[in-house]
Amino acid sequence: MSHAVMGLVVPGQPHPLLAAEQSPAWQSLRDSFAQAKQRIEESEAELLVIYSTQWPSVIGHQIQADPEPEWVHVDENWHAMGSIPYKFKMDADFAQAYCHAAKERGLHSRTVAYQGFPIDTGTVVALKLLNPDNRIPACVVSCNMYADRAETLVLGKAARDAIEAQGKKTVAVAVTALSNRMFTQPIEPKEDKISSLKDDEWNQKLLEFFAEGRLEDVSQLARQFTAQANGDNKLKAIWWLAALMGQSNRYVGEVIDYQPINGSGAAIVSLTPSTQAAMNQEFDEDDVEHYGGDRKVLDSGSDAQDEQGMENAQASQAAQANLVNAAEAPKPVGAYPHARREGDTLFLSGVGPRQAGSDAIPGGAVKNSDGSANDYDVEAQTRAVIENVKTVLEASGSSLDKVIDVTVFLIDMDRDFATFNKVYKEYFEHIGATRTTLAISALPTPIAVEFKVLARA
Repeated sequence: MSHAVMGLVVPGQPHPLLAAEQSPAWQSLRDSFAQAKQRIEESEAELLVIYSTQWPSVIGHQIQADPEPEWVHVDENWHAMGSIPYKFKMDADFAQAYCHAAKERGLHSRTVAYQGFPIDTGTVVALKLLNPDNRIPACVVSCNMYADRAETLVLGKAARDAIEAQGKKTVAVAVTALSNRMFTQPIEPKEDKISSLKDDEWNQKLLEFFAEGRLEDVSQLARQFTAQANGDNKLKAIWWLAALMGQSNRYVGEVIDYQPINGSGAAIVSLTPSTQAAMNQEFDEDDVEHYGGDRKVLDSGSDAQDEQGMENAQASQAAQANLVNAAEAPKPVGAYPHARREGDTLFLSGVGPRQAGSDAIPGGAVKNSDGSANDYDVEAQTRAVIENVKTVLEASGSSLDKVIDVTVFLIDMDRDFATFNKVYKEYFEHIGATRTTLAISALPTPIAVEFKVLARA
Protein backbone atom coordinates (compact mmCIF):
# COMPACT_ATOMS: atom_id res chain seq x y z
CA MET A 1 0.00 0.00 0.00
CA SER A 2 1.33 3.41 -0.95
CA HIS A 3 1.92 5.99 1.77
CA ALA A 4 1.37 8.89 -0.64
CA VAL A 5 -1.35 10.77 1.20
CA MET A 6 -1.77 13.50 -1.40
CA GLY A 7 -0.60 14.59 -4.82
CA LEU A 8 -0.23 18.19 -5.95
CA VAL A 9 0.22 19.81 -9.34
CA VAL A 10 1.73 23.31 -9.13
CA PRO A 11 3.35 25.72 -11.60
CA GLY A 12 7.06 26.48 -11.39
CA GLN A 13 7.42 29.98 -12.83
CA PRO A 14 8.67 32.58 -10.30
CA HIS A 15 5.88 35.12 -10.87
CA PRO A 16 3.64 34.11 -7.90
CA LEU A 17 6.69 34.17 -5.61
CA LEU A 18 8.46 37.33 -6.80
CA ALA A 19 5.86 39.48 -8.52
CA ALA A 20 2.42 38.45 -7.31
CA GLU A 21 1.30 42.04 -6.73
CA GLN A 22 1.82 42.92 -10.40
CA SER A 23 -1.03 40.78 -11.72
CA PRO A 24 -4.39 39.58 -10.36
CA ALA A 25 -3.68 36.17 -11.91
CA TRP A 26 -0.30 35.85 -10.20
CA GLN A 27 -1.71 37.03 -6.88
CA SER A 28 -4.49 34.47 -7.15
CA LEU A 29 -1.91 31.74 -7.63
CA ARG A 30 0.09 33.04 -4.65
CA ASP A 31 -3.06 32.81 -2.49
CA SER A 32 -3.80 29.33 -3.85
CA PHE A 33 -0.28 28.15 -3.01
CA ALA A 34 -1.15 29.15 0.56
CA GLN A 35 -4.25 26.91 0.40
CA ALA A 36 -2.13 24.02 -0.87
CA LYS A 37 0.37 24.65 1.93
CA GLN A 38 -2.49 24.35 4.43
CA ARG A 39 -3.54 21.02 2.86
CA ILE A 40 -0.02 19.70 3.28
CA GLU A 41 0.03 20.68 6.94
CA GLU A 42 -3.34 19.03 7.54
CA SER A 43 -2.12 15.83 5.88
CA GLU A 44 0.59 15.42 8.56
CA ALA A 45 3.05 14.63 5.78
CA GLU A 46 6.58 13.58 6.77
CA LEU A 47 8.14 13.98 3.32
CA LEU A 48 7.71 16.01 0.12
CA VAL A 49 8.82 14.29 -3.08
CA ILE A 50 9.12 16.70 -6.01
CA TYR A 51 9.48 16.18 -9.74
CA SER A 52 10.23 19.44 -11.51
CA THR A 53 10.15 19.86 -15.28
CA GLN A 54 12.53 22.80 -14.79
CA TRP A 55 15.39 20.58 -13.57
CA PRO A 56 16.53 19.00 -16.84
CA SER A 57 18.98 16.12 -16.98
CA VAL A 58 20.45 14.49 -20.06
CA ILE A 59 21.90 11.19 -18.86
CA GLY A 60 19.54 9.38 -16.54
CA HIS A 61 17.97 10.90 -13.47
CA GLN A 62 19.54 12.96 -10.70
CA ILE A 63 18.26 13.12 -7.13
CA GLN A 64 19.13 15.91 -4.71
CA ALA A 65 20.86 14.43 -1.65
CA ASP A 66 22.50 17.44 -0.02
CA PRO A 67 20.90 17.67 3.45
CA GLU A 68 20.97 21.50 3.46
CA PRO A 69 21.47 23.03 0.02
CA GLU A 70 21.99 26.79 0.34
CA TRP A 71 22.51 29.35 -2.42
CA VAL A 72 21.06 32.42 -4.14
CA HIS A 73 19.03 31.57 -7.22
CA VAL A 74 18.33 33.80 -10.22
CA ASP A 75 15.99 32.48 -12.89
CA GLU A 76 17.66 32.40 -16.30
CA ASN A 77 14.52 33.68 -18.07
CA TRP A 78 13.04 36.04 -15.48
CA HIS A 79 16.22 37.42 -13.90
CA ALA A 80 14.77 40.95 -13.85
CA MET A 81 12.37 39.79 -11.14
CA GLY A 82 15.25 39.48 -8.72
CA SER A 83 17.20 36.87 -6.82
CA ILE A 84 15.89 34.18 -4.47
CA PRO A 85 18.06 33.22 -1.50
CA TYR A 86 17.25 29.76 -0.23
CA LYS A 87 18.24 27.17 2.31
CA PHE A 88 16.30 23.91 2.17
CA LYS A 89 16.05 20.75 4.23
CA MET A 90 16.45 17.59 2.17
CA ASP A 91 15.96 13.97 3.21
CA ALA A 92 19.32 12.52 2.17
CA ASP A 93 18.45 9.00 3.36
CA PHE A 94 15.32 8.94 1.24
CA ALA A 95 17.29 10.27 -1.74
CA GLN A 96 19.64 7.30 -1.47
CA ALA A 97 16.69 4.91 -1.13
CA TYR A 98 15.03 6.44 -4.19
CA CYS A 99 18.24 6.17 -6.20
CA HIS A 100 18.60 2.50 -5.24
CA ALA A 101 14.97 1.76 -6.10
CA ALA A 102 15.40 3.41 -9.51
CA LYS A 103 18.45 1.29 -10.28
CA GLU A 104 16.59 -1.83 -9.19
CA ARG A 105 13.98 -1.02 -11.84
CA GLY A 106 16.61 -0.64 -14.57
CA LEU A 107 17.05 3.14 -14.58
CA HIS A 108 20.29 5.10 -14.70
CA SER A 109 20.17 7.20 -11.53
CA ARG A 110 22.56 9.04 -9.26
CA THR A 111 22.44 11.38 -6.29
CA VAL A 112 24.01 14.86 -6.22
CA ALA A 113 25.25 16.36 -2.98
CA TYR A 114 27.78 19.13 -3.26
CA GLN A 115 27.75 22.81 -2.38
CA GLY A 116 26.49 25.13 -5.07
CA PHE A 117 24.76 22.51 -7.20
CA PRO A 118 21.96 24.57 -8.83
CA ILE A 119 18.41 23.98 -7.72
CA ASP A 120 15.91 24.89 -10.41
CA THR A 121 13.31 27.65 -10.28
CA GLY A 122 10.36 25.24 -10.14
CA THR A 123 11.70 23.48 -7.05
CA VAL A 124 12.63 26.76 -5.39
CA VAL A 125 9.17 28.22 -6.00
CA ALA A 126 7.40 25.07 -4.82
CA LEU A 127 9.40 24.75 -1.59
CA LYS A 128 9.34 28.48 -0.81
CA LEU A 129 5.54 28.64 -1.12
CA LEU A 130 4.51 25.16 0.07
CA ASN A 131 7.06 24.58 2.82
CA PRO A 132 8.52 28.00 3.73
CA ASP A 133 9.74 27.04 7.20
CA ASN A 134 11.36 23.77 6.03
CA ARG A 135 9.14 21.90 8.47
CA ILE A 136 8.97 18.89 6.15
CA PRO A 137 12.12 17.44 4.54
CA ALA A 138 12.04 17.15 0.78
CA CYS A 139 13.48 15.08 -2.04
CA VAL A 140 13.75 16.34 -5.63
CA VAL A 141 14.26 14.34 -8.84
CA SER A 142 15.22 15.68 -12.25
CA CYS A 143 13.25 15.59 -15.49
CA ASN A 144 15.27 13.71 -18.09
CA MET A 145 15.02 15.58 -21.40
CA TYR A 146 14.89 12.40 -23.48
CA ALA A 147 12.83 10.12 -21.23
CA ASP A 148 9.47 9.17 -22.64
CA ARG A 149 6.46 7.56 -21.01
CA ALA A 150 7.96 4.16 -20.13
CA GLU A 151 11.06 5.54 -18.41
CA THR A 152 9.06 8.22 -16.58
CA LEU A 153 6.48 5.72 -15.32
CA VAL A 154 9.24 3.51 -13.95
CA LEU A 155 10.80 6.54 -12.25
CA GLY A 156 7.48 7.23 -10.52
CA LYS A 157 7.12 3.60 -9.47
CA ALA A 158 10.65 3.63 -8.04
CA ALA A 159 9.64 6.61 -5.89
CA ARG A 160 6.64 4.61 -4.70
CA ASP A 161 8.94 1.67 -3.86
CA ALA A 162 11.11 3.90 -1.67
CA ILE A 163 8.10 5.53 -0.01
CA GLU A 164 6.55 2.17 0.84
CA ALA A 165 9.87 0.80 2.10
CA GLN A 166 10.35 3.74 4.47
CA GLY A 167 6.69 4.05 5.41
CA LYS A 168 6.69 7.85 5.48
CA LYS A 169 3.52 9.84 4.89
CA THR A 170 4.35 11.57 1.65
CA VAL A 171 2.99 14.38 -0.48
CA ALA A 172 4.04 14.06 -4.13
CA VAL A 173 4.44 17.37 -5.95
CA ALA A 174 4.49 17.60 -9.75
CA VAL A 175 5.94 21.00 -10.69
CA THR A 176 4.73 21.66 -14.22
CA ALA A 177 2.75 23.99 -16.41
CA LEU A 178 -0.16 22.64 -18.42
CA SER A 179 -0.02 24.34 -21.82
CA ASN A 180 3.41 25.90 -22.12
CA ARG A 181 3.09 28.31 -25.04
CA MET A 182 4.41 31.60 -23.68
CA PHE A 183 4.34 35.11 -25.07
CA THR A 184 7.56 36.01 -26.85
CA GLN A 185 7.05 39.77 -26.52
CA PRO A 186 6.71 41.71 -23.24
CA ILE A 187 3.17 41.97 -21.90
CA GLU A 188 1.51 44.02 -19.23
CA PRO A 189 1.25 41.71 -16.20
CA LYS A 190 -2.31 42.83 -15.50
CA GLU A 191 -3.28 41.77 -19.03
CA ASP A 192 -1.82 38.28 -18.80
CA LYS A 193 -3.98 35.57 -20.39
CA ILE A 194 -3.68 32.05 -21.83
CA SER A 195 -1.80 32.49 -25.08
CA SER A 196 -4.42 30.84 -27.31
CA LEU A 197 -8.06 29.81 -27.11
CA LYS A 198 -7.12 26.30 -28.18
CA ASP A 199 -4.64 25.93 -25.32
CA ASP A 200 -7.25 27.21 -22.87
CA GLU A 201 -9.83 24.70 -24.10
CA TRP A 202 -7.40 21.83 -23.69
CA ASN A 203 -6.35 23.05 -20.26
CA GLN A 204 -10.01 23.21 -19.21
CA LYS A 205 -10.60 19.62 -20.36
CA LEU A 206 -7.60 18.37 -18.40
CA LEU A 207 -8.78 20.29 -15.32
CA GLU A 208 -12.25 18.81 -15.68
CA PHE A 209 -10.67 15.35 -15.42
CA PHE A 210 -8.52 16.42 -12.48
CA ALA A 211 -11.61 17.73 -10.65
CA GLU A 212 -13.24 14.31 -11.09
CA GLY A 213 -10.20 12.58 -9.61
CA ARG A 214 -9.24 11.03 -12.95
CA LEU A 215 -5.46 11.18 -12.58
CA GLU A 216 -4.76 8.17 -14.79
CA ASP A 217 -7.01 9.51 -17.53
CA VAL A 218 -5.00 12.74 -17.52
CA SER A 219 -1.81 10.67 -17.73
CA GLN A 220 -3.24 8.74 -20.68
CA LEU A 221 -4.19 11.96 -22.48
CA ALA A 222 -0.74 13.51 -22.07
CA ARG A 223 0.52 12.70 -25.57
CA GLN A 224 -2.57 14.08 -27.27
CA PHE A 225 -2.60 17.13 -25.00
CA THR A 226 1.05 17.84 -25.76
CA ALA A 227 0.45 17.66 -29.51
CA GLN A 228 -2.53 20.01 -29.29
CA ALA A 229 -1.52 22.46 -26.55
CA ASN A 230 2.28 22.36 -26.31
CA GLY A 231 2.28 20.50 -23.00
CA ASP A 232 5.13 21.25 -20.61
CA ASN A 233 7.77 18.55 -21.27
CA LYS A 234 5.08 16.20 -22.65
CA LEU A 235 3.40 16.38 -19.21
CA LYS A 236 6.07 14.00 -17.93
CA ALA A 237 5.41 15.29 -14.42
CA ILE A 238 1.87 13.89 -14.66
CA TRP A 239 3.14 10.51 -15.86
CA TRP A 240 5.49 10.47 -12.86
CA LEU A 241 2.77 11.57 -10.44
CA ALA A 242 0.27 8.96 -11.66
CA ALA A 243 2.83 6.17 -11.37
CA LEU A 244 3.89 7.28 -7.88
CA MET A 245 0.34 7.73 -6.56
CA GLY A 246 -1.02 4.53 -8.13
CA GLN A 247 -2.31 4.35 -11.69
CA SER A 248 -6.05 4.73 -11.22
CA ASN A 249 -8.88 7.24 -11.17
CA ARG A 250 -9.53 6.67 -7.47
CA TYR A 251 -8.95 10.19 -6.18
CA VAL A 252 -10.83 13.11 -4.77
CA GLY A 253 -9.67 15.89 -7.05
CA GLU A 254 -9.89 19.64 -6.59
CA VAL A 255 -8.75 22.36 -8.94
CA ILE A 256 -7.70 25.03 -6.46
CA ASP A 257 -6.77 27.55 -9.13
CA TYR A 258 -6.16 28.05 -12.84
CA GLN A 259 -4.49 31.18 -14.18
CA PRO A 260 -2.12 32.33 -16.91
CA ILE A 261 1.57 32.99 -16.36
CA ASN A 262 2.97 34.82 -19.36
CA GLY A 263 0.56 32.91 -21.59
CA SER A 264 1.15 29.43 -20.15
CA GLY A 265 -1.49 27.47 -18.28
CA ALA A 266 -0.76 27.45 -14.54
CA ALA A 267 -2.92 25.27 -12.31
CA ILE A 268 -2.83 24.21 -8.67
CA VAL A 269 -4.54 20.84 -8.23
CA SER A 270 -4.84 18.52 -5.23
CA LEU A 271 -5.51 14.78 -5.46
CA THR A 272 -6.33 12.68 -2.40
CA PRO A 273 -6.60 8.87 -2.61
CA SER A 274 -10.16 7.56 -2.44
CA THR A 275 -11.87 4.17 -2.40
CA GLN A 276 -14.25 5.34 -5.13
CA ALA A 277 -13.24 5.56 -8.77
CA ALA A 278 -14.38 7.96 -11.44
CA MET A 279 -16.07 6.62 -14.56
CA ASN A 280 -14.94 6.68 -18.21
CA GLN A 281 -11.49 5.25 -17.67
CA GLU A 282 -9.24 5.41 -20.72
CA PHE A 283 -6.29 3.15 -19.76
CA ASP A 284 -5.02 2.63 -23.34
CA GLU A 285 -1.29 3.22 -22.97
CA ASP A 286 1.24 0.54 -22.11
CA ASP A 287 2.17 0.05 -18.46
CA VAL A 288 5.83 -0.61 -17.63
CA GLU A 289 7.31 -2.08 -14.46
CA HIS A 290 11.03 -2.33 -15.34
CA TYR A 291 12.94 -0.11 -17.74
CA GLY A 292 14.91 -1.95 -20.43
CA GLY A 293 16.04 1.06 -22.44
CA ASP A 294 14.81 2.34 -25.76
CA ARG A 295 13.70 -0.61 -27.89
CA LYS A 296 14.87 -2.87 -25.04
CA VAL A 297 18.52 -2.40 -26.05
CA LEU A 298 19.66 -2.73 -22.44
CA ASP A 299 18.27 -6.27 -22.35
CA SER A 300 19.61 -7.49 -25.72
CA GLY A 301 21.73 -10.63 -25.79
CA SER A 302 23.07 -12.75 -28.65
CA ASP A 303 21.91 -12.48 -32.26
CA ALA A 304 20.00 -15.72 -31.84
CA GLN A 305 18.26 -14.31 -28.81
CA ASP A 306 17.47 -11.13 -30.75
CA GLU A 307 15.97 -13.13 -33.63
CA GLN A 308 13.95 -15.22 -31.21
CA GLY A 309 12.86 -12.05 -29.44
CA MET A 310 11.72 -10.53 -32.73
CA GLU A 311 9.77 -13.68 -33.58
CA ASN A 312 8.17 -13.61 -30.16
CA ALA A 313 7.36 -9.92 -30.55
CA GLN A 314 5.76 -10.50 -33.93
CA ALA A 315 3.71 -13.38 -32.55
CA SER A 316 2.72 -11.23 -29.61
CA GLN A 317 1.68 -8.37 -31.90
CA ALA A 318 -0.44 -10.74 -33.98
CA ALA A 319 -2.13 -12.05 -30.84
CA GLN A 320 -2.65 -8.55 -29.48
CA ALA A 321 -4.42 -7.54 -32.68
CA ASN A 322 -7.13 -10.08 -31.85
CA LEU A 323 -7.68 -8.88 -28.30
CA VAL A 324 -10.45 -6.53 -27.25
CA ASN A 325 -10.52 -4.36 -24.13
CA ALA A 326 -13.61 -2.19 -23.75
CA ALA A 327 -13.03 1.14 -21.99
CA GLU A 328 -16.67 1.26 -20.84
CA ALA A 329 -16.65 -2.24 -19.30
CA PRO A 330 -15.38 -3.15 -15.81
CA LYS A 331 -11.63 -3.70 -15.75
CA PRO A 332 -10.62 -7.43 -15.71
CA VAL A 333 -9.48 -8.70 -12.31
CA GLY A 334 -6.68 -10.74 -13.86
CA ALA A 335 -4.27 -10.93 -16.79
CA TYR A 336 -6.85 -11.44 -19.54
CA PRO A 337 -8.70 -9.31 -22.12
CA HIS A 338 -12.43 -8.69 -22.25
CA ALA A 339 -12.64 -10.68 -25.49
CA ARG A 340 -10.56 -12.46 -28.12
CA ARG A 341 -11.41 -12.73 -31.81
CA GLU A 342 -10.52 -15.96 -33.60
CA GLY A 343 -11.74 -16.04 -37.18
CA ASP A 344 -15.43 -15.18 -37.17
CA THR A 345 -15.93 -16.03 -33.49
CA LEU A 346 -15.64 -13.88 -30.39
CA PHE A 347 -14.69 -15.54 -27.10
CA LEU A 348 -15.59 -13.37 -24.09
CA SER A 349 -13.87 -13.76 -20.74
CA GLY A 350 -16.18 -14.26 -17.77
CA VAL A 351 -18.40 -11.19 -17.36
CA GLY A 352 -19.84 -10.15 -13.99
CA PRO A 353 -22.04 -7.25 -12.86
CA ARG A 354 -19.35 -4.87 -11.59
CA GLN A 355 -19.62 -1.31 -12.86
CA ALA A 356 -16.85 0.26 -14.90
CA GLY A 357 -14.63 2.63 -12.93
CA SER A 358 -16.17 2.24 -9.49
CA ASP A 359 -16.32 -1.60 -9.36
CA ALA A 360 -19.65 -1.16 -7.56
CA ILE A 361 -21.93 -4.21 -7.66
CA PRO A 362 -25.58 -3.43 -8.57
CA GLY A 363 -27.87 -5.08 -6.08
CA GLY A 364 -25.10 -5.36 -3.49
CA ALA A 365 -22.24 -7.75 -2.86
CA VAL A 366 -23.02 -11.32 -1.78
CA LYS A 367 -20.96 -10.86 1.37
CA ASN A 368 -19.68 -8.04 3.54
CA SER A 369 -16.03 -7.13 4.06
CA ASP A 370 -15.96 -9.28 7.20
CA GLY A 371 -17.11 -12.33 5.19
CA SER A 372 -20.66 -12.39 6.52
CA ALA A 373 -23.51 -13.03 4.06
CA ASN A 374 -25.32 -10.07 2.54
CA ASP A 375 -28.89 -9.91 1.18
CA TYR A 376 -28.13 -9.15 -2.47
CA ASP A 377 -30.47 -8.55 -5.43
CA VAL A 378 -29.79 -11.14 -8.17
CA GLU A 379 -32.18 -9.43 -10.59
CA ALA A 380 -30.09 -6.24 -10.53
CA GLN A 381 -26.89 -8.25 -10.85
CA THR A 382 -28.20 -10.26 -13.82
CA ARG A 383 -29.25 -7.13 -15.70
CA ALA A 384 -25.84 -5.58 -15.04
CA VAL A 385 -24.07 -8.71 -16.31
CA ILE A 386 -26.04 -8.69 -19.57
CA GLU A 387 -25.45 -4.97 -20.05
CA ASN A 388 -21.71 -5.54 -19.53
CA VAL A 389 -21.79 -8.38 -22.07
CA LYS A 390 -23.53 -6.03 -24.49
CA THR A 391 -20.85 -3.38 -23.91
CA VAL A 392 -17.99 -5.80 -24.61
CA LEU A 393 -19.70 -7.17 -27.72
CA GLU A 394 -20.31 -3.72 -29.14
CA ALA A 395 -16.70 -2.71 -28.43
CA SER A 396 -15.73 -5.85 -30.39
CA GLY A 397 -17.85 -4.85 -33.37
CA SER A 398 -20.56 -7.36 -32.55
CA SER A 399 -23.89 -7.20 -30.71
CA LEU A 400 -26.11 -9.11 -28.29
CA ASP A 401 -28.18 -10.66 -31.07
CA LYS A 402 -25.04 -12.38 -32.40
CA VAL A 403 -24.52 -14.45 -29.23
CA ILE A 404 -24.11 -18.16 -30.03
CA ASP A 405 -23.63 -19.77 -26.64
CA VAL A 406 -23.85 -18.74 -22.98
CA THR A 407 -22.50 -20.48 -19.91
CA VAL A 408 -24.00 -19.12 -16.69
CA PHE A 409 -22.47 -19.51 -13.22
CA LEU A 410 -24.73 -19.07 -10.15
CA ILE A 411 -23.48 -19.30 -6.57
CA ASP A 412 -26.97 -20.23 -5.24
CA MET A 413 -29.05 -22.18 -7.76
CA ASP A 414 -32.02 -22.72 -5.42
CA ARG A 415 -32.28 -19.07 -4.39
CA ASP A 416 -31.47 -17.33 -7.66
CA PHE A 417 -32.33 -19.46 -10.70
CA ALA A 418 -35.95 -18.38 -11.16
CA THR A 419 -35.20 -14.66 -10.91
CA PHE A 420 -32.12 -14.94 -13.11
CA ASN A 421 -34.07 -16.95 -15.70
CA LYS A 422 -36.81 -14.31 -15.87
CA VAL A 423 -34.34 -11.52 -16.59
CA TYR A 424 -32.40 -13.69 -19.05
CA LYS A 425 -35.59 -14.33 -21.03
CA GLU A 426 -36.20 -10.60 -21.49
CA TYR A 427 -32.92 -10.25 -23.38
CA PHE A 428 -32.39 -13.65 -25.05
CA GLU A 429 -35.82 -15.08 -25.82
CA HIS A 430 -35.60 -14.23 -29.53
CA ILE A 431 -31.85 -14.69 -29.95
CA GLY A 432 -31.80 -18.49 -29.73
CA ALA A 433 -28.37 -18.88 -28.12
CA THR A 434 -27.61 -22.21 -26.49
CA ARG A 435 -27.14 -22.07 -22.72
CA THR A 436 -25.69 -24.07 -19.86
CA THR A 437 -26.30 -23.03 -16.22
CA LEU A 438 -23.94 -24.26 -13.52
CA ALA A 439 -24.00 -24.01 -9.73
CA ILE A 440 -20.63 -23.10 -8.20
CA SER A 441 -19.51 -22.34 -4.66
CA ALA A 442 -18.05 -18.88 -5.28
CA LEU A 443 -16.76 -16.39 -7.85
CA PRO A 444 -13.50 -14.36 -7.67
CA THR A 445 -15.35 -11.19 -6.61
CA PRO A 446 -18.35 -11.08 -4.21
CA ILE A 447 -20.95 -11.50 -6.97
CA ALA A 448 -23.77 -13.99 -7.51
CA VAL A 449 -23.78 -14.46 -11.28
CA GLU A 450 -21.31 -14.52 -14.16
CA PHE A 451 -21.63 -15.23 -17.91
CA LYS A 452 -19.18 -16.90 -20.32
CA VAL A 453 -20.18 -15.98 -23.87
CA LEU A 454 -19.38 -16.97 -27.46
CA ALA A 455 -20.63 -14.77 -30.29
CA ARG A 456 -20.28 -14.15 -34.01
CA ALA A 457 -17.80 -11.38 -34.76
